Amino acid sequence: AVWEVFFMQIRESAEDYLEAILIIKEEKGNVRSIDLARRLEITKPSVSVAMKNLKAEGYVEVDEKGSISLLPPGREIAERTYEKHVTLRDLLVSLGVDKETATIDACRMEHVISEKSFRALKEHGKKRG
Repeated sequence: AVWEVFFMQIRESAEDYLEAILIIKEEKGNVRSIDLARRLEITKPSVSVAMKNLKAEGYVEVDEKGSISLLPPGREIAERTYEKHVTLRDLLVSLGVDKETATIDACRMEHVISEKSFRALKEHGKKRG
């Protein structure tokens, strides 16, 4: 059980990094380690370790100038995570939850919700909107 929690935390962290790269890329056009450190409110050395691991897994590449890009598998995870985040946040807001709380809760929920439950909530949201 301890290993399951440990690996779930690693997966959540990787999803957070990939999602942040996607968002920063959309906002700024270029992603650097310092951008990730600021967005995720972590240290630059932590970002360096994470980028090394994500690079080894084939999710990102870092060019000679330090610019971080998503590779197709990383982009797929980032887009799926971001879609869950936005859908869950918007659904919570539509239920009367304030946006700040909804954003925080959606960030937690996006990592643990099953695909089946997410699809059902997404369809429910479409019917309401």
